[in-house]
Amino acid sequence: MAVPIMQAVRVGAYVVKQHVTRRKRYPLVLMLEPLFRCNLACAGCGKIDYPAQILNQRMTLQECLDADTEAGAPVIAVAGGEPLLHKEMPDIIRALIARKKYVYLCTNALLLEKKMDDYEPNPFFSWDVHLDGDPAMHDASVCQDGVYERAVAAIKKAKARGFRVSINCTLFDGADPKRVAAFFDEVMAMGVDGIMTAPGYAYERAPDQEHFLNRHKTKQLFRDIFRLGKGKKWRFTQSPLFLNFLAGNEQYHCTPWGKPLRNVFGWQRPCYLLGEGYAKSFEELMTDTDWDAYGTGNYEKCADCMVHSGYESTAVMDAVRRPWHIAKVALFGPETEKPMAPEISLANQRPAEYVFTQHVDAKMEELAARKKPAAPPRVNKVAAAPAAETADAAD
Repeated sequence: MAVPIMQAVRVGAYVVKQHVTRRKRYPLVLMLEPLFRCNLACAGCGKIDYPAQILNQRMTLQECLDADTEAGAPVIAVAGGEPLLHKEMPDIIRALIARKKYVYLCTNALLLEKKMDDYEPNPFFSWDVHLDGDPAMHDASVCQDGVYERAVAAIKKAKARGFRVSINCTLFDGADPKRVAAFFDEVMAMGVDGIMTAPGYAYERAPDQEHFLNRHKTKQLFRDIFRLGKGKKWRFTQSPLFLNFLAGNEQYHCTPWGKPLRNVFGWQRPCYLLGEGYAKSFEELMTDTDWDAYGTGNYEKCADCMVHSGYESTAVMDAVRRPWHIAKVALFGPETEKPMAPEISLANQRPAEYVFTQHVDAKMEELAARKKPAAPPRVNKVAAAPAAETADAAD
C-alpha cells in the first residue's frame, strides 16, 4: 500500500481519539513552510511573487519545532518555496523524525541528488517530489526544460538508497486523461511508493490564470483518468474517499483547519492555499478565525477549489464515520459512470477580498523596523568646574 501500515494505524488512532473526545476541529497534517524562496518560477505558483526581503526570510529550527509542538499533528509536510535551499533543513527533518512524526519533504528535486547525503532513510521520512506529468507536461508546468529528466534521475537514486519516495502531481486545464494515465503507469514502473494528485488552486498572484480548472472540469478529468486506471493498481498516498470526491461522487465541504500552515508570516488564515491574514499562535488561529466565512459556497475565492489541503481531511473524518463506505471505494475504486453528487450552491458566497498587498506591506515594515539602527546611548555631560575651584583643589 502507498501509506505504511504503521502510519495508517497511528493516524487512524489519532483521528478516532479526536472523535471520541468530541474535539470539533483538529489538525491532521501540519503544513510547514520555512521559506518562500525557490529555484524555479512556475507559472501556476502563487508563492513567488514576494519582495526579495521576504523571500530571504527563513524559519529557524526552533520555530519549526515550536510549530509542531503547538499543532500536535501526526503528519508534517515540509514545503516552500524549495525546502532544500534552507541550510538548517537536515537538522529540522532529523528533529521532527526524532519526535516520531511522519515527515514528507516536498521538493522539485533539482537539488535532491546534491543534498541526499544529508539525509538518511527512515520509516518516518519520505521525499515528496513535484512531478506534473510526462516530460513535456512537467517541463511546461515548471517553465524550464530538462527538469523532468533531473527529477526522475533523483527519484531513482533516492529509491536505490532505500528512501521512500512519493510524487506530487498537480493537474491543470487541458490535461489529457490518456497522457496522465500513461504517466501514472510510468511512475509506478519507477518504483515510486505513491502518488498524490489534485487540481491546481487558482492563486490570485499566479502568472498563468488561464489554466486553472473549475469544479466541473476537475470532476470530469479525474473520472476519465480513474476510468483508464481500473485494474492497474495505482498507489495513492491519499484517502480513497478524497479520490472519490475528485471524481464528483462526494458532496464534501472544506475543513481548512485539517492542514494548518505555519510560514514566515505566522499561522496563515484560513488555509495553506489562501492567505487572508495571520495568527501569532496555533491557538489563536483555531479560536479566532471565522471558519464559516470560507470554503466553497461561502467565499468567491474558494468557488473552484477541490484541493487536498482543504478536502482530504474531510474525507479522512468521513472514513471514521462511515468505515463501510471507504472499504467499498478502496476495493472497487472511484465511481466513474453514475451521476455525480449535487454541486454546492454558490448563490450566497461573499465576494472576494484582495488583501495580499497589505500583508506584504506589513511584513516589509516589520523587517525594516528590525534593521533600523538603535539610537546611540544618551551620555549625561558633567559641566566643567570653574577655574577658581580647580585652582583651589590643586592647592
